[in-house]
Amino acid sequence: MQSELFLFLRVIFAGLFVLTLLAGAYLALNYQRLFGVDPQMPSETGSARAYSKVQIFSVWAHALFLTGAFALMLG
Repeated sequence: MQSELFLFLRVIFAGLFVLTLLAGAYLALNYQRLFGVDPQMPSETGSARAYSKVQIFSVWAHALFLTGAFALMLG
Protein backbone atom coordinates (compact mmCIF):
# COMPACT_ATOMS: atom_id res chain seq x y z
CA MET A 1 0.00 0.00 0.00
CA GLN A 2 2.66 2.48 1.01
CA SER A 3 4.91 1.73 -1.97
CA GLU A 4 1.98 2.31 -4.34
CA LEU A 5 1.41 5.72 -2.77
CA PHE A 6 5.09 6.62 -3.11
CA LEU A 7 5.05 5.52 -6.75
CA PHE A 8 2.00 7.69 -7.38
CA LEU A 9 3.67 10.71 -5.73
CA ARG A 10 6.89 10.07 -7.62
CA VAL A 11 5.01 10.06 -10.93
CA ILE A 12 3.24 13.29 -9.96
CA PHE A 13 6.50 15.03 -9.06
CA ALA A 14 8.27 13.70 -12.14
CA GLY A 15 5.46 15.15 -14.25
CA LEU A 16 5.76 18.47 -12.43
CA PHE A 17 9.52 18.39 -12.99
CA VAL A 18 9.01 17.93 -16.74
CA LEU A 19 6.43 20.75 -16.79
CA THR A 20 8.87 22.99 -14.95
CA LEU A 21 11.57 22.19 -17.50
CA LEU A 22 9.15 23.06 -20.29
CA ALA A 23 8.31 26.33 -18.56
CA GLY A 24 12.03 27.14 -18.47
CA ALA A 25 12.31 26.37 -22.17
CA TYR A 26 9.36 28.69 -22.82
CA LEU A 27 11.07 31.45 -20.82
CA ALA A 28 14.30 30.94 -22.75
CA LEU A 29 12.62 30.93 -26.16
CA ASN A 30 10.50 34.01 -25.45
CA TYR A 31 13.13 35.87 -23.45
CA GLN A 32 13.13 39.07 -25.48
CA ARG A 33 9.34 39.26 -25.78
CA LEU A 34 8.86 38.72 -22.05
CA PHE A 35 11.76 40.77 -20.67
CA GLY A 36 12.60 43.21 -23.46
CA VAL A 37 11.94 46.93 -23.60
CA ASP A 38 8.24 47.79 -23.49
CA PRO A 39 7.38 50.92 -25.50
CA GLN A 40 4.14 51.26 -23.51
CA MET A 41 6.13 51.80 -20.29
CA PRO A 42 8.69 54.56 -20.84
CA SER A 43 9.33 54.87 -17.09
CA GLU A 44 10.63 51.30 -16.84
CA THR A 45 14.39 51.25 -16.36
CA GLY A 46 16.95 48.58 -17.08
CA SER A 47 17.25 47.90 -13.36
CA ALA A 48 13.53 47.23 -13.07
CA ARG A 49 13.69 44.77 -15.98
CA ALA A 50 16.73 43.05 -14.46
CA TYR A 51 14.95 42.75 -11.11
CA SER A 52 11.94 41.16 -12.82
CA LYS A 53 14.21 38.68 -14.60
CA VAL A 54 15.94 37.69 -11.38
CA GLN A 55 12.62 37.16 -9.61
CA ILE A 56 11.15 35.01 -12.37
CA PHE A 57 14.25 32.87 -12.85
CA SER A 58 14.85 32.37 -9.13
CA VAL A 59 11.28 31.15 -8.65
CA TRP A 60 11.70 28.87 -11.68
CA ALA A 61 15.00 27.48 -10.37
CA HIS A 62 13.53 26.79 -6.91
CA ALA A 63 10.54 25.02 -8.46
CA LEU A 64 12.89 22.97 -10.64
CA PHE A 65 15.07 21.90 -7.71
CA LEU A 66 12.13 21.12 -5.43
CA THR A 67 10.20 19.03 -7.94
CA GLY A 68 13.37 17.19 -8.95
CA ALA A 69 14.32 16.53 -5.35
CA PHE A 70 10.88 15.21 -4.44
CA ALA A 71 10.80 13.02 -7.54
CA LEU A 72 14.16 11.50 -6.58
CA MET A 73 13.53 11.26 -2.83
CA LEU A 74 10.34 9.30 -3.15
CA GLY A 75 12.09 6.46 -4.96
